[in-house]
Amino acid sequence: QAQLVESEGGLVQAGGSLRLSCAASGRTFTSYAMGWFRQAPGKEREFVAAIRRSSGSTYYADSVKGRFTISRDNAKNTVYLQMNSLKPEDTAVYYCGATWTTDVVGLTGYAYWGQGTQVTVSS
Repeated sequence: QAQLVESEGGLVQAGGSLRLSCAASGRTFTSYAMGWFRQAPGKEREFVAAIRRSSGSTYYADSVKGRFTISRDNAKNTVYLQMNSLKPEDTAVYYCGATWTTDVVGLTGYAYWGQGTQVTVSS
């Protein structure tokens, strides 16, 4: 059974930092691109960041560019999201996902999802 498990999120003050991790188990995800999405209350799930396995190319939503960094450790089957300079509008449930499609930004291409982890940024 393939499974993605996110680390615990948390409560952080605006301007603070937090690092999320997503560990894959049950199969090897090294051939997949990995992404992070988030969903705030009353809003749709939105793309945050993604990283390709083969090239290591990274992609970011404009809203997080320059503040968030996605990385992966294929040996550990783990992807990370380093979040700096956090803002209250970053408050959401964050999900990691795995896709083998070329579209790493679109939601529908992701075949596997983690359970989500809450990140709350206080002002």
